[in-house]
Amino acid sequence: MFDLIVKGGTLTDGRVTDIGIEKGVIKAIDALEGAEAGEVIDATGDLVSPPFVDPHFHMDATLSYGTPRINASGTLLEGIGLWGELKEVMTHDEVVARALDYCDWAASTGLLAIRSHVDTCDDRLLGVSALLEVREKVRGYIDLQLVAFPQDGFYRDPTARANTIRALDMGVDVVGGIPHFERTMADGAASVTELCGIAAERGLQVDMHCDETDDPNSRHIETLASETQRLGLQGRVAGSHLTSMHSMDNYYVSKLLPLIAEARINVIPNPLINIVLQGRHDTFPKRRGLTRVREMLAMGINVGWGQDCVLDPWYSLGTADMLDVAFMGLHVAQMTSPADMRTCFDMVTTHNARTMGLEGYGLEVGAQASLVVLDAGDPVEALRLRAGRLCVIAKGRVISRRARGDAQLSLPGRPARVTRRHTL
Repeated sequence: MFDLIVKGGTLTDGRVTDIGIEKGVIKAIDALEGAEAGEVIDATGDLVSPPFVDPHFHMDATLSYGTPRINASGTLLEGIGLWGELKEVMTHDEVVARALDYCDWAASTGLLAIRSHVDTCDDRLLGVSALLEVREKVRGYIDLQLVAFPQDGFYRDPTARANTIRALDMGVDVVGGIPHFERTMADGAASVTELCGIAAERGLQVDMHCDETDDPNSRHIETLASETQRLGLQGRVAGSHLTSMHSMDNYYVSKLLPLIAEARINVIPNPLINIVLQGRHDTFPKRRGLTRVREMLAMGINVGWGQDCVLDPWYSLGTADMLDVAFMGLHVAQMTSPADMRTCFDMVTTHNARTMGLEGYGLEVGAQASLVVLDAGDPVEALRLRAGRLCVIAKGRVISRRARGDAQLSLPGRPARVTRRHTL
């Protein structure tokens, strides 16, 4: 007898099947006619997907919009300054409460794995201690990875190096950095080298805010890829943002992309935030704020969309919905063919799971029983509709349910119900 059976759902590869779950693990993916279960969830005609994954977020700042003030210019630099003001007044309990509220949102949308950067340029390490507490509180339903992130620069801030190492000693999972925010290009490159060395020594992953600027001369991704190969970190390193690449000379990029591919760097563009923050110094033509996603995918580089911010000093919107992120991403990257849109769905599921190194992820026998039933027929329709999450199962337990969002019409001669579902 199964604990749960998800019946008749359509998997992302098009198969229509049942899924049997027992003790938090997928035990069967097959026709399960006659099988008994504690609960049967009817997913007939609905998409069943592995959970959504966000590999780039700032949970210590989330849901703080307007405190202590609003980012009037909308720029990255004012956001960083505003975050510095917020750090002075926020408390441990406030950070925990905001983060747990966000995790509630995430649970409701099927976002069950999040990698959050946490600022280490604070002698109290208040955000670190708060998010370590949150990580434990949500462990039963969300896999939360934390990145030691020296927001004000590993060398630029005089206490950042010591505090980053303290954060890692406290149990933070991943080594972060922000080389383009150092005072000089040389300092930025040196910070990449030292931080990668720390990760290699400790056996940790690396995830760096890298070249989040419109300056085509910001080329720290080159150093990151080189250090990854020198230290044998292939597959364990992520470069987040990489927006300077949208302004780089094509000849240089033709040399850079193979280096990134050889180093097996994972790439995390953040379309919602970067289309808002980048190009602020431009008149027209105005840059789109996105790295070279299509070209990287064509090179076999693992690329996945990130959320980055929700209602914080940098971004005044957001809902913890990775379908919103992928929807924006496919527009900005002009990935609108059916095959490209399916790739965009994969970029907020399987691609991001690979970046985070998630074990037991996916819809296969023996995998962790975490999945989402969506009010859509396939991944493209899910993106078009930003489909409702009818049911979210985390580690074998139903944690969220939602009724279908069909509209009731009162129009002469027209159907009484409208769903907007229209799978081709």
